[in-house]
Amino acid sequence: MHHPGPPRFVATGDEIELAPRDPDPTATYSWHVARAPVQSTATLGDDPVEHFVPDTPGRYIIRLSAPDGKHDLTVRAFPGTLESSETHTSGISGSSGGRSGGVSGGQSGSGLSGSGEYTEAGDGRDGDGGGRPRLTLRPDIEGDEAVVRADCSPHPEGAETAADLAVEFLLDDRDDIDADAVTRDGTDLRIPLDALPERARIHAVAVGDHGYSVPDAVEFTRDGDGVETVTSGAGVAARRPYDAPAWAEDSAIYEIYVRTFAGDSDESPFDAIIDRLDYLDSLGVDVIWLTPVLQNDHAPHGYNITDFFEIASDLGTRADYERFIEAAHDRGFKVLFDLVCNHSARTHPYFESARNDPDSEYRDWYEWRSDTEPETYFDWEHIANFDFDHLPVRRHLLDAVAQWAELVDGFRCDMAWAVPNSFWREIHDYCKNRDSEFLLLDETIPYIPDFQAGLFDMHFDSTTYAALRQVGDGGDAEAVLGAIEGRAEIGFPEHASFMLYAENHDETRYIVDYGREAAEAAAGALFTLPGAPLLYAGQEFGQRGRRDDLAWDHADEALQSFVSDLSAVRHDQPALSADADLLRIPYEVRDGPSDRVVAYARTTTEDAAVVVLNFSSEPSTVGLPAGTDDTDLVSGEHRGAADSGGATVTVDSVGVFPADESALNQ
Repeated sequence: MHHPGPPRFVATGDEIELAPRDPDPTATYSWHVARAPVQSTATLGDDPVEHFVPDTPGRYIIRLSAPDGKHDLTVRAFPGTLESSETHTSGISGSSGGRSGGVSGGQSGSGLSGSGEYTEAGDGRDGDGGGRPRLTLRPDIEGDEAVVRADCSPHPEGAETAADLAVEFLLDDRDDIDADAVTRDGTDLRIPLDALPERARIHAVAVGDHGYSVPDAVEFTRDGDGVETVTSGAGVAARRPYDAPAWAEDSAIYEIYVRTFAGDSDESPFDAIIDRLDYLDSLGVDVIWLTPVLQNDHAPHGYNITDFFEIASDLGTRADYERFIEAAHDRGFKVLFDLVCNHSARTHPYFESARNDPDSEYRDWYEWRSDTEPETYFDWEHIANFDFDHLPVRRHLLDAVAQWAELVDGFRCDMAWAVPNSFWREIHDYCKNRDSEFLLLDETIPYIPDFQAGLFDMHFDSTTYAALRQVGDGGDAEAVLGAIEGRAEIGFPEHASFMLYAENHDETRYIVDYGREAAEAAAGALFTLPGAPLLYAGQEFGQRGRRDDLAWDHADEALQSFVSDLSAVRHDQPALSADADLLRIPYEVRDGPSDRVVAYARTTTEDAAVVVLNFSSEPSTVGLPAGTDDTDLVSGEHRGAADSGGATVTVDSVGVFPADESALNQ
């Protein structure tokens, strides 16, 4: 079906890319505005891919005429002009207090009070103390009704309350939902079960005086077989399609720079990984991400691709790659494929044809700066950006996605910010329709809250990365907490998921820049803060070169053991799981530099743990609140003394201490 996807929530003046899904490049597609607010003069052109800009607040119906019929798309435009998501910075917030999540619940007022205005301020706040609200939809089956409840949260630093927020629901245009059967009551939407079609998707945003939230969605299906559901009843399953797969949220991810993993051995790259699967298991790794494995221009990183359908000849054959995947799956690992969509190598035969022949059929595949010079990013001289307004480009890449999605458990999506959102939405829906447990992990720096709305399941946490670098370079250790709290402050909803990292193939090694003790503390942050930790191959044993052959024969075994112990604690302790909250706690640094130490708690309704990170080169003694034990779960050793008044512990780099949840929350 060529339908362009879910309804869109935008502000007037924002541009929306409209593209037919599953396109046939030889077919004819046309768009027109079927319905618009009375004062609107917005129009569309004659191209298969169009860019629509609503000019008046209200609802628009955009109609696509395609070979399989006519398809309507609802666009809800709010007043005011939002800065585009891509311009929002991911700066470090120094604000204090509270958990990283927002407040759940609240009632909406009648009508829509939101202006749609949201001014970039680094943390999502505007000059009047407002900011972007947040929303999470909760689906349920109650008696003979399907129910959707909207949990609204105002901006953490704003003056609004949950009761000040309105909720706007939109039914998905792709589903045959009888609108007359739907009832709305404030933050609730209800549909009688006997009025549900085979599939019903409901979308919503929270709206306040300072903007509107990232959209969220729920889905009801008649056949829930093979679908992870939130709840089910009366033959109907309910799920949240924008949540990350459960396996991903509690995973430890290991990035492998494919061509250097074997070190100085003569083993083939895939065989070298297979032979170290036992080792990765001993580290507590759950997910293996390989840098690109496709045919490329021989740059060792592999991101300049010359064939999107073939395994790189220097790595082996497709059979070799499939053998690695089978071995990994047999051991319980998930595998991520590094998906590159923005560009090809300039040595790709299509680009060479386009550059050398102005009449080439591939000339329209690329964006051009001059007759022979393609558009690119950062003046990268070996790549050429695709033109996504050209349907054959989309068809080519979608076919590649379909081929590799069959083999792996998820995509790490390269340069996510450089590819049109509508294309990622199509990939998301394709992958999720095929396998609801497929993971889509974005690389976007800085991160973009709206990527949570049906584009990606998990996000590179570039803000916490920046905070860890800042702290390593002498900054206040409390910055790591501000970074986590910053997620809510720029608009990420509470159900958003993140991947935490201190280094990767694009960054220098943390241990080289800041020393052994700080590197241990940074690893402690990765394994104890909310998010899925990433280890870049060699990080766990002190590798110093960013993309060099791994020095397996010179591994720091003590550091290796430390990281393994950290990983084990994270996997074993419910208080460090994805379901646990982050809680600021009172603490006192009694010996050592106070700005190099940070302490915090992770809590569930039944479990709690207190974490101390020490980025200094000397041990620090820290007083912790009542209810905290002095036994370090990482080392198994007593780190001081505990009594009814709390605990006093001495920590070298990382300490994780059992705690009484009820005492911490008093």
